[in-house]
Amino acid sequence: MEEGATSRSLLQKQKLDDNEELIRISCGEEDEGLLLQSDQSSSTITVVVVLSTLIAACGSYAFGNAVGYSSPAESGIEDDLGLGSEEYAVFGSVLTIGAILGAISSGKFADFFGRRGAMGAAEMFCILGWLAMAFSKDAWLLDLGRFLVGCGIGVLSYVVPVYIAEITPKNVRGGFTSLSQFMISSGQGLTFLIGSLVSWRTLALIGIIPCLVHLLGLFFIPESPRWLAKCGRVKEVEAVLQFLRGKNADISQEASDIIEYTENLQLISEDGIRHLFQKKYAYLIMIGVGLMVFQQLGGLNGFGFYASTIFESAGCSIKLGTIAAAVVQISMTAVGVFLIDKCGRLPLLLISAAGSCIGCLLTGFAFFLQDLQCGKDLVAMMVLIGVLVYWASFELGMGGIPWIMMSEIFPINIKGSAGSLVTLVSWIGSWLTSYTFNFLFEWSSAGPFFIYAGVCGMGVLFIAKMVPETKKLALEEIQASITVQ
Repeated sequence: MEEGATSRSLLQKQKLDDNEELIRISCGEEDEGLLLQSDQSSSTITVVVVLSTLIAACGSYAFGNAVGYSSPAESGIEDDLGLGSEEYAVFGSVLTIGAILGAISSGKFADFFGRRGAMGAAEMFCILGWLAMAFSKDAWLLDLGRFLVGCGIGVLSYVVPVYIAEITPKNVRGGFTSLSQFMISSGQGLTFLIGSLVSWRTLALIGIIPCLVHLLGLFFIPESPRWLAKCGRVKEVEAVLQFLRGKNADISQEASDIIEYTENLQLISEDGIRHLFQKKYAYLIMIGVGLMVFQQLGGLNGFGFYASTIFESAGCSIKLGTIAAAVVQISMTAVGVFLIDKCGRLPLLLISAAGSCIGCLLTGFAFFLQDLQCGKDLVAMMVLIGVLVYWASFELGMGGIPWIMMSEIFPINIKGSAGSLVTLVSWIGSWLTSYTFNFLFEWSSAGPFFIYAGVCGMGVLFIAKMVPETKKLALEEIQASITVQ
């Protein structure tokens, strides 16, 4: 190419040392004005995008509702059905077992049936599960219902953030996708509050409402244009993008980029679990899996599932503690939604992991003082502060950003398998934390919190060394640049 000549192509295959072709984005100078115009049109926030995001996020509310159910329902279920602590522990953990099975199939499910189809099927599982729980007369039907709800939210935990990331403009993608975590926190927090006012059966019936809203809303939102491109439905890609961006928006460049990028990726490799373990995807998998490991093993389900036990053991008011925790969760998640596209993913992750570490240390130190028989009021206050610091920090970044990163970094040709793997790791970590908390807490009331603090501290180092910034980049740009690394 002669000097001064310019060209522009979204995808250009570059040979690396191993002579394997990967995708890279390159831009010339000649079409800078065209690019600016395309960026402006593809960055438009329309009513369709907002409504589609809100409807999809109802699935995240259903997720939070399911996670938050076990704590306020504990005493009522044990009294009505005569369950002991061990039987209730099975009830609590069976949700995670169902979610693990849902996570295994989530990627393939979303790739085969589409993002909307996967969300709809997941909500059917949740509705059947809530009905079984609400009308259960013994433990087996109660556990079966909890298991079905787990299967549903295992799929939802993957497909909701992926769908939102694939339909939203790049300049607001972080904020819109983090709305998913806001709805999880809202579902969990409001379930805490409502559960203190109604019976456990009524609470189970209330859990059906967001599932129905989500299921009916799916009929009014478009399919993901990137999934349509993967299926080769080119005309529908353009029609859906026009619907999402507005009838006067110029979507030609964005549609061309998505279609060309997807076609080139499908030439390089096929989707499948064995393709994930190629050298070129190792960095992507390490980021996705690593963030989920530190998110879950940092104590999330310890603080979430056993909040009542923590407050009661510290001599703190359970009602005061759960209400305060719910308010902090919802408010700090809202703060994260507004900050993520301004500050970026990386700073919020670092602050969040460091703050979660401090919250765990405060809680652990409070129980250490309790073992030394120090002031009862001091212990109660320190535990309350520690728990609130943990939730405030966690919801700012570590709660939602790992899911956002998962939806952003994986190319469409491996997104199904990679997403299933990462979601599976998340739910296995969730089960491990929830299953071991009681044993660790009985061994040492301070012990589990110091362990969680250590995990959060290692998470800070991992984020600082390994995690890239993805703020305001198109999905194709993110995936191409990380894959090339």
